[in-house]
Amino acid sequence: DNWIQGNRYQVNPMIINDLRGVYDFSFGNQSGFKLTINGKMEAPTYTLEKASDSLKTNPKVTRQDNLLTISFKNAKKGKEAETGETRLSGWQNGKNLKGSGELPDGQVVTWQAIYQSAPPADTTKPKKPETPKLSLGKVTYPFMAYGNEELPKAEAVLFKNATVWTNEKDGILKETDVLVQNGKIAQVGKNLNAQGAKVVDATNKHLTAGIIDEHSHIALFSINDIQTNSGEVRMMDVVDSDDIDMYRQLSGGVIAAQLLHGSANAIGGQSALIKFKWGEAPDKLLISNAPGFIKFALGENVKGGNNPNGGSRFPQTRMGVEQVYEDAFTRAQEYIKMKKTPNLLYRKDLELETMAEILEKKRFITCHSYVQSEINMLMKVAEKYNFRVNTFTHILEGYKVADKMAKHGVGASSFSDWWAYKMEVKDAIPQSPALMTNLGVVTAINSDDNEMARRLNQEAAKSVKYAGMSEEDAWKMVTLNPAKLLHLDDRTGSVKVGKDADLVLWTDNPLSIYAVVEKTMVDGTVYFDREQDIQKQIAVQKERLRLIQKMIEAKSGGAPAQRPSFRRQRHFHCEDLDE
Repeated sequence: DNWIQGNRYQVNPMIINDLRGVYDFSFGNQSGFKLTINGKMEAPTYTLEKASDSLKTNPKVTRQDNLLTISFKNAKKGKEAETGETRLSGWQNGKNLKGSGELPDGQVVTWQAIYQSAPPADTTKPKKPETPKLSLGKVTYPFMAYGNEELPKAEAVLFKNATVWTNEKDGILKETDVLVQNGKIAQVGKNLNAQGAKVVDATNKHLTAGIIDEHSHIALFSINDIQTNSGEVRMMDVVDSDDIDMYRQLSGGVIAAQLLHGSANAIGGQSALIKFKWGEAPDKLLISNAPGFIKFALGENVKGGNNPNGGSRFPQTRMGVEQVYEDAFTRAQEYIKMKKTPNLLYRKDLELETMAEILEKKRFITCHSYVQSEINMLMKVAEKYNFRVNTFTHILEGYKVADKMAKHGVGASSFSDWWAYKMEVKDAIPQSPALMTNLGVVTAINSDDNEMARRLNQEAAKSVKYAGMSEEDAWKMVTLNPAKLLHLDDRTGSVKVGKDADLVLWTDNPLSIYAVVEKTMVDGTVYFDREQDIQKQIAVQKERLRLIQKMIEAKSGGAPAQRPSFRRQRHFHCEDLDE
């Protein structure tokens, strides 16, 4: 110590007690070890050995007054060291030592060292610590928790004796088989056989088409920008294939989603339609040859009513939103005329190219909507420019204008029972999806939320509870109907020969709160399996412990310590403006 004007400045910790000696050492259920502490009192050496196992090692020990930390690899001599270290901490208790610690597998144990005798004379030179072998983790797809060591592959599968919800005129079929081959549904019937196919016993289980979420913002790096018209923006350019929400939603039976731009703009960006092929690159998630969609928006978000910075750009009123559409489609009409004029040079405009695609019925609108006045407004604007709105998404006052919607030919994608979270949803009722369905509007239930999407089967069931809808019609609202709204119903949404093998095997009626997904198949490939998920959870814990051990070894080898840094996952909602 240095003492200056009565203040103590410690250079090295003072060794109060002499720990040198020979101890009987034990930890957890392991005993029979001998711990020898020898050398200088202020800088002792440590040896841990067990004659019966031919084990002899020099544990790493740090000491602060009477507190100790001890770490060592518990491996037999001549055998490759186990991954990780046993880590113990404790204190001096009289002449003995005691404490608790953790084994390499994370098990918490107690330990003790009982003093036996003074140490023998130390005549050996301390050995240099061995450089630990480099332990590399396995590459997974995606390279994160719950990834696969190999990309899943399509295989021939025969589901036997299932209750099959076909979503077709055959309805619900009892004790029925479904054969999957080459990524497609090959056969549906009883007593099917297929040589070489993997047989899955689905007795007392339910097999359905996969759930499709018409309105989602998962697996995107950003969703909004400030300008009024973002028609040139493409969500396919910001797909995040490492979003864990895809895996979580596979566990809830969701196989596909429309990834939408946000609702800060009257005219948002172009949608990305993806299937949840967990582990694939972003471009492999996109549904091939899918029709083009674009996000429009109405209401408070567009005019900045709930934005603390609202009012900073046009439009600032609902009337202004209508004018945005009038201006955009008028300009698009002039742009189409220029393109069709022979020998006329014109400047290509990506924003107007998108507007022209809408007028030419090559791109379809899904519109964020709430109140009946604006729903009527956009339908009238569309009819004025000779096209039709495709979908009013999370529409909550659709029940008020369902007859007009049916006449216009627009579909609806609604929340099941959200209301009262802002003024323009105060008239929402849970019977709305059933009322729109009864008047001939193709109606789906969407999530707009990364957590709700895992329970869309239960969201569909709420229309059975609130409005007495049949179970089959309720189930179609999260499977076949969103496929129709996305113009994909010729490929998915029902259990029919020739369609993509997008299937989910449930333990119970899929509308039940007790139903659990056992397998989720996308294009004939199982991307979620309940039994494999249990093994993945164990693997995640082992990988965590492996990385902790590597950090401990690196630090003891002189590597600088630093705070962990990571990218916090962002859960986007329609109105979010920042990344």
